[in-house]
Amino acid sequence: MSDHSDVPVAAHEPPYYVAVFTSVRREDDAGYGETAERMEELVREIPGYLGMDHARTPGGLAITVGYFRDEDAIKEWSAHAEHRAAQKRGRADWYERYTLHVAKVERSHGFERARG
Repeated sequence: MSDHSDVPVAAHEPPYYVAVFTSVRREDDAGYGETAERMEELVREIPGYLGMDHARTPGGLAITVGYFRDEDAIKEWSAHAEHRAAQKRGRADWYERYTLHVAKVERSHGFERARG
């Protein structure tokens, strides 16, 4: 996830959808980083993709939130052939466990402290 910054995705105009992926990876996750970077490249090509936030705890819990304009965008991403192959490899090699939650966002707002 090479170009990710610590700046969260800005609030979007509702309604939109989120896909919340929480996971714990196995100790041996060789190849994961390269695949994650490729998935970030590919998802940007999905019409209706709005952005992504990532967080990882020292204990290994990772959370990725993908923001999508509509359900069709999520379905297209879910059905993408390379994404499907990465999911299969994740279950076989990288993850101890994961969950995926998809939800419609009806309200969204943000705050950013003024600089200076």
